[in-house]
Amino acid sequence: MDAQKSKTRVAALSVFSNTTLVVLKLVVGLMIGSVSVISEAIHSGLDLMAAVIAYMAVRVSGKSADETHRYGHGKFENISGTIEALLIFVAALWIIWGAGKKFMHPEEIGAAAWGIWVMLFGSVVNIIVSEMLFRVARKTDSVALKADAWHLRTDVYTSLSVFLGLSVIWLGRRFQPEHDLRWIDPTAAIVVALLILHAAWKLLLDAARDLLDVSLPADEEEWLTSYLEAATLEVGGYHKLRTRKAGATRFVDLHLLVCPTMTVQISHDLTEEIARGITQRFPGSNVTVHVEPCTDDENARENCNGHCEVEGVDNRRAGKG
Repeated sequence: MDAQKSKTRVAALSVFSNTTLVVLKLVVGLMIGSVSVISEAIHSGLDLMAAVIAYMAVRVSGKSADETHRYGHGKFENISGTIEALLIFVAALWIIWGAGKKFMHPEEIGAAAWGIWVMLFGSVVNIIVSEMLFRVARKTDSVALKADAWHLRTDVYTSLSVFLGLSVIWLGRRFQPEHDLRWIDPTAAIVVALLILHAAWKLLLDAARDLLDVSLPADEEEWLTSYLEAATLEVGGYHKLRTRKAGATRFVDLHLLVCPTMTVQISHDLTEEIARGITQRFPGSNVTVHVEPCTDDENARENCNGHCEVEGVDNRRAGKG
């Protein structure tokens, strides 16, 4: 199965699982009158919206470059991740508002056991699906799937918070019926909201950074720098290295400094060699190498390592020396 099919199938699975959990949580939450369970249903509803957005994003991002999108469709995944993060913010604020009302006007919770079981079931399902999403996201470097996986992983934590809250209420009724434990339900809902806000902020930073054409992460740039320094030892060096990322595609462009007497064919072969090394390390990368004479301008001369003046470099690269 190729990468695009893997991404599409796991995104479709996320849509199906979220749809099932939204229905279950909403029905049980309304049945027992639990604001924390209803809040979880709304959270899962936004997870469902996010899953649909992620599904659409991975389908679109897999398309090849065309007349209107010359650099491909990778940023659709970044847009998807940003929208998902904003949806999580909305969910968290809504839950806090609902929990505040519940503090002001406490209501009795019905059969808490139903809520306990649906939260436990939802946690197990989301652990399984989120792990599948994380695995495919790591394999394909998909921003949209990573965001969707964090949605579900956050849902696991929040569902467990509600599970614990309802369990305390259920046990309190059985062993300490004289105590009013209704405050636990909205408290659990607020804990849910705080966890959601934390995840939303992290998601927003990860997804939106590439929309602003931020450079590749420091470890990747360090690898590029080391690789280019070794690859350009026989020529004048390089400068003007720029990097960015759109979806799973990395864009790398640089200026290669060569001897003024180096032939076009040798220069071309060298750029192909450099690009091939980068794409082997980062599959699917878009690499652009511009060739310029080492003495072309003042900036180039400052970055030239002086090897371009070594007699016979051109012939050695051409295999004639």
